[in-house]
Amino acid sequence: MIVGAIGDDFTGSSDLGLMLSAGGMRTVQYVGVPEEAAAHDVDAGIVALKTRSVPVAEAVAQSRAALRWLKAQGARTILFKYCSTFDSTREGNIGPVIDALRAELGDKGAVIVCPAFPATGRRVFMGHLFVNDRLLSESGMENHPLTPMTDPDIRRWLGYQTACGVGHLSLSALRSGKGDATLAAEAAAGRPLVVCDAIEDSDLFALGALAANVNLITGGSGIALGIPQTLGFSAATAPAWRGEAARPALCLSGSCSAMTRRQIEAHRIAGGAQRLLNVEDVVEGRTDFDALIEWASKASGLPLIYSSDDPAQVLAWQQRYGTGRVASAVEDAFGTLARLAVAAGIGRLISAGGETSGAVVGALGIDTLEIGPAIDPGVPALRATGRDLVIALKSGNFGAQDFFYKAAKVLAA
Repeated sequence: MIVGAIGDDFTGSSDLGLMLSAGGMRTVQYVGVPEEAAAHDVDAGIVALKTRSVPVAEAVAQSRAALRWLKAQGARTILFKYCSTFDSTREGNIGPVIDALRAELGDKGAVIVCPAFPATGRRVFMGHLFVNDRLLSESGMENHPLTPMTDPDIRRWLGYQTACGVGHLSLSALRSGKGDATLAAEAAAGRPLVVCDAIEDSDLFALGALAANVNLITGGSGIALGIPQTLGFSAATAPAWRGEAARPALCLSGSCSAMTRRQIEAHRIAGGAQRLLNVEDVVEGRTDFDALIEWASKASGLPLIYSSDDPAQVLAWQQRYGTGRVASAVEDAFGTLARLAVAAGIGRLISAGGETSGAVVGALGIDTLEIGPAIDPGVPALRATGRDLVIALKSGNFGAQDFFYKAAKVLAA
């Protein structure tokens, strides 16, 4: 293994896998820290965790364990993947995990910090994160139920979370070839966590070229764009893909992002079958999951079961029952639906939302995922290794408006 990566959720990990695989690396995504050694032909291994919203100490412990396993497999280039909208609170978990990984690696030199992913509208300029033409704090992410992003200055937000100093690599310095010198200077000045500007793919390739001189690279999946080339790999042809055209599909959505809600509306307009997973019923234990799966099995058109709602309604449920209780109940519900769906013969599962996708993968007991073709930027088709099951795991804000139908088609191809 050459590249070892740690992802803080399952959707982002598969997104990262798509980047590395497209660059010519034999890439495998592991669900949790494996107990066995990696296969000898794996170039890049990704340990997908579910640590974005867990307590800080738990996130740190799991990430350290993942790093130790990756190092034991021979990984020399280490990546830490988090959301391209830097989903976190003032307390973490991004900063504490970076600090822990850096300490585990020997506290050497600078750390690249760059959530940019231009293909999905995420750009970092002057240390500020933009989503399309809006600052992060005006993009809808300020209403996220678990990690509301109210400050677009990644330097400042990361500064709340870390014991290290936070520096900056400007776009002009990167493009003028001063990246290595700036990283070294920031580390020497006591600012080793360096937020790097990037607004185009070419900037990410430039950051990838700096990877050979740093111990730890962190960011959204876009940060991996230039890594394979830097390590001597070349873009491969699309991998062979075997879909599940003969097996029915089901969409599950727990994301409350603005894009996912638009995708749900587009699915409805296109004639898709929909059922709302009522949060009150879920929390109170009144949901008839068997009836929902029976409905999905008989539905005319692509079926979708969703709990996604507008921010005001989500806040109302949280205030009534408590944020943690609502999140846990909804995740458990989607895990139950996924398990029952597969038992009923559904072979194509489409999941929207990082927490939802983590619950789905965990409930199905999936250990490894083979990465297939892209559905939309940042969202690959995936096959559960050794099973007649293909899935798509979509981060909330990713995908075009017709994502659900597009995913069902790619998973069938």
